[in-house]
Amino acid sequence: MKKIEKHIVVALAAAVMLPGAASAATTEALLPHNLSPWGMFMGADIVVKAVMIGLAFASLVTWTVWLAKTLELGRETRIARRRLALLESDTTLRQVEHDSANATDAVAQLIHSAVRETTLSHGLFDDGFKERIALRLERVEHAMSRRISRGTGVVATIGATAPFVGLFGTVWGIMNAFIGISEAHTTNLAVVAPGIAEALLATALGLVAAIPAVVIYNQLVRGVTSYRALLGDASAQVMLLISRDHGRRGMPVARAAE
Repeated sequence: MKKIEKHIVVALAAAVMLPGAASAATTEALLPHNLSPWGMFMGADIVVKAVMIGLAFASLVTWTVWLAKTLELGRETRIARRRLALLESDTTLRQVEHDSANATDAVAQLIHSAVRETTLSHGLFDDGFKERIALRLERVEHAMSRRISRGTGVVATIGATAPFVGLFGTVWGIMNAFIGISEAHTTNLAVVAPGIAEALLATALGLVAAIPAVVIYNQLVRGVTSYRALLGDASAQVMLLISRDHGRRGMPVARAAE
């Protein structure tokens, strides 16, 4: 009799614990086993994955532009300073044009443009000639500034839009998380948290892409502004050199070397 009662008690205990065990098993089945960033990426919705991939690509573009423009700005700035030092020395337009005959840097383009206008004006030094030289130098400055600024607009766009793209991925992921909650018929935090974490990963990637882009853009703008100032100084030195040549010779400005 006692054995029968013991079996009944064990059966009742198993019956009471069975729903909880089944619920725990279901919850465990719903939980992802890998909550690392890569695991959350693999478990995310296709739209959230596309957002994350786009943000990662945008970050790669930002760092590529930073490296390329930093090297370009450094090289062009060194060349501009070297030619500016030459223009400030005791030299002539003929000499500086000869020294930069095969060069294509910005200051060399300024020199070539000034020599070209001198040739077309037949060496007549008057107010009209000064205006034509100034217009040519200004055009060259603008063209060289546009060339050195290429790529910075992309970085600015990434810095401005990446947080919102990441936020879109987060909103989409949270929508899917709530849909999963309704289908699972449970509000257990252990079930809800992984889906929300996957969604928030998109916002994190958006910030990772945006913050360096803003910093890099500001750095590049400062470099481009400094480079433009060097071109302005070079233009002024070319004008001074032309005027100095005319004053030295007491006759029309020397033409380009043959």
